[in-house]
Amino acid sequence: MNLNKSTRYALYAALEMAQAGEPGQVTVSQVAGRYRIPEAALAKVFQRLVRSGLAVGTRGAAGGYRLVRRPSEVAVLDVISVFEPSRPPGQCLAQDRMGPPCGDFAPCRLRKLFDEVDEGVRNTFASITLDTLVGKRPDLPDLRAV
Repeated sequence: MNLNKSTRYALYAALEMAQAGEPGQVTVSQVAGRYRIPEAALAKVFQRLVRSGLAVGTRGAAGGYRLVRRPSEVAVLDVISVFEPSRPPGQCLAQDRMGPPCGDFAPCRLRKLFDEVDEGVRNTFASITLDTLVGKRPDLPDLRAV
């Protein structure tokens, strides 16, 4: 799966807001500096996150952006869906253009495969929250010592 730049920038922004904690907020320049993202592009991404209802912005010297919901309530798919349009029902991922499907649309094995993969990816993104992504992983034992 190939996500567009805006989607990747939005995921970085969402992760930073999730790490900032409940009262914390992040600024465009903080996130842009950390990930080497152009500030103008990131500002537009934050605006779309606000319009979608995932984030809220505060103006002024102490301003910034924060998540509206707790990170445990925001799935990665929630962020991706703002920037990646869903595939229209019946559109085959094997086709590179919109329009009527090929003549073998119903029995096409490629279509069935792509539909299954697409559903699996969406289910995975829906099952992972921002909280999961920013959460601390338990220390793993050093297997080299065994």
